[in-house]
Amino acid sequence: MQSSQPYNRNYCGLLENNINNFFRDGFTKVDSFFETSEIEECKKRLDVYIDKICPNLSKEDVFFEIKNDKNTLKQLQRMHLHEPWFDTLFNGKTKQLAETLLDGEVITKNLQYFNKPPKIGKATPPHQDGYYFKLTPPKALTMWLALDDVDEQNGCVRYVKGSHLKGMRDHSMTGTLGFSQGISCYGNDDDIKNEMPISAKKGDLIVHDSMTIHRADQNLSNSKNRRALGFIFYSADSREDNESLKKHKTELKDQQRGKI
Repeated sequence: MQSSQPYNRNYCGLLENNINNFFRDGFTKVDSFFETSEIEECKKRLDVYIDKICPNLSKEDVFFEIKNDKNTLKQLQRMHLHEPWFDTLFNGKTKQLAETLLDGEVITKNLQYFNKPPKIGKATPPHQDGYYFKLTPPKALTMWLALDDVDEQNGCVRYVKGSHLKGMRDHSMTGTLGFSQGISCYGNDDDIKNEMPISAKKGDLIVHDSMTIHRADQNLSNSKNRRALGFIFYSADSREDNESLKKHKTELKDQQRGKI
């Protein structure tokens, strides 16, 4: 990813340090990117979405830890296509930030919801988002908006510092619903040395490059939720590999069969 002069000089509230961290480390955390009132409104809209829209979604857009158990909702996909409020959110200041970091026009690809319910929220395997995206060049990023306070106990995201500069690692099937492929041989000396747990307060925004290795432990807490929204942006300069995408979708359907 290029680190030349940013596209949007406004930076959307970013400090120069945040920008430097993103290009050097492959991720950065922007404290209080969303105000408390914005987070509370988002939670209200999310509750309505889960109650009213979720029951009518296709099985490709909703995942549960335990099949069809509403209390174990794990992941929602493409929320912006089903509810105009989330589409507006997607095209707001997060998009402006993506244009800054990707240095040009972007495509709003996917707005997601992630949850790790207390006690049952499973671990997220180490992976690179770019493996799923199948882009050439792999110029894209993901934003992770904390809706709850997140720490190591309830499964904060862990990033491998500088991994975005070291190419795509081999991935293989994981058996984890919603994260069908993970890095095959994660845990070498470099991975362990550079892995960093990133705690966040609700309203904090973590942004990572599509090539940055990351993972998350299970939610070990008894009562703490671990909810977040994910915003995926592609550079308009990148192109999807349709054959690779088709193969990936077939593998995903095979894994999901009988589970969702």
